[in-house]
Amino acid sequence: MARLISIVFQPEDQGYSDGRQGEFIRVPAQQVALIENRGIAGDRKSGRSSKRQLNLLSTGWLAEKEAQGYQTKPGQFGEQLIVEGLDLESLPAGTRLQLGAEAVIEITMPRIGCTRLEAAQGVGNLDGKHIGVLSRVLSGGTIRIGDRVAILAS
Repeated sequence: MARLISIVFQPEDQGYSDGRQGEFIRVPAQQVALIENRGIAGDRKSGRSSKRQLNLLSTGWLAEKEAQGYQTKPGQFGEQLIVEGLDLESLPAGTRLQLGAEAVIEITMPRIGCTRLEAAQGVGNLDGKHIGVLSRVLSGGTIRIGDRVAILAS
């Protein structure tokens, strides 16, 4: 069974003062509210894009990167959610996932690395690489660490 093992986000009142270099600003949460067509309630990026409302990574992908020497603690790749037991990176755009009892998201596209991510990791070779998936919130609801993550039939 796939499940949610990490939730982190950038609070609305915490911006970057250094030209967006260095580590990502992320704070952990045990639970958050997902808002339809926006993202995480209280997140600085909530509602800015219809295709980039949530960044997700899988534990399998992170384990591969950790073995290569990357920093893989929650939020260090700029992700907001980490899922265990599901190869998110292999799922195509349009795949719908139920998170917990209420929330439904839809994968919109692969997330692609950039120079900002390289700066946060302190290494190169991430620009243009596939790094997790981006999604939009179709149905809001509260999600919690440990919640089941299920692929919905299309």
